[in-house]
Amino acid sequence: MYMSVIAREAGCETYPELAGTRVAVSGLSPAIGVDLARSFAERKARLIIQTDEQSPEMVALAALLASTAGELALVDLPFNGLATPTRFAQRAAEGFGGLDMVVNLVSITHADLADVDELDAIEDLIVTKLSPMREITEVAANRMALTWSEGSILNVVVAAAPQSAREAAILGMVRQALAAMTLDQARRWSGDAVRINAVGPKSTTLDAMSGACLTSEPDIAALALYVASRKGRTLTGHVFDAEGVARRGC
Repeated sequence: MYMSVIAREAGCETYPELAGTRVAVSGLSPAIGVDLARSFAERKARLIIQTDEQSPEMVALAALLASTAGELALVDLPFNGLATPTRFAQRAAEGFGGLDMVVNLVSITHADLADVDELDAIEDLIVTKLSPMREITEVAANRMALTWSEGSILNVVVAAAPQSAREAAILGMVRQALAAMTLDQARRWSGDAVRINAVGPKSTTLDAMSGACLTSEPDIAALALYVASRKGRTLTGHVFDAEGVARRGC
């Protein structure tokens, strides 16, 4: 319902109020989040980005972002050991004196789904994929509340189109878990003006005529800008459907 509004404005809206916005992004890779990071950088946002990669592509992307962003810090370590999701969120908030926008990016590939057959394995997959963003969301929302920031958090889970009924069922369960997490966190932090929304794999029950489906990286970037802007301050607890976004490496 909201995507039609966002789509109409994405091509002409510049969101000048986002200059200087303190933005943390986790899970960035050459395959997911590039357009989103560039969109915030081009609006002179202050960015701290976590990535698992130390590839030449990431070095080039970091240089590109640094050339336009108001400020850029890069954490090129995967979440394990001392580099935990909590520590990343804390570092981001401490480095910027608070946070205005947080985007957590997660992709699910066909390889991730290959050996997932039993209920226990599905639950393990959901925990593995959603736990880091849940952890970052809790820390970031708490810091936003403590600093009286009208902050926004967007949790993004994208997946390649399912190749079987089994994959579709698993992705449906992932989306249900993401929706439950989003609604719970949005309700708990609504009194502190912290807005929490999500993007998940397309629901199999989505009305084909609703138009409420993101189909590309630019779509997700446009949504992120919208929810971070003044125009998005009424949105919280929503899960937007995405289809056909995760292609590379899947």
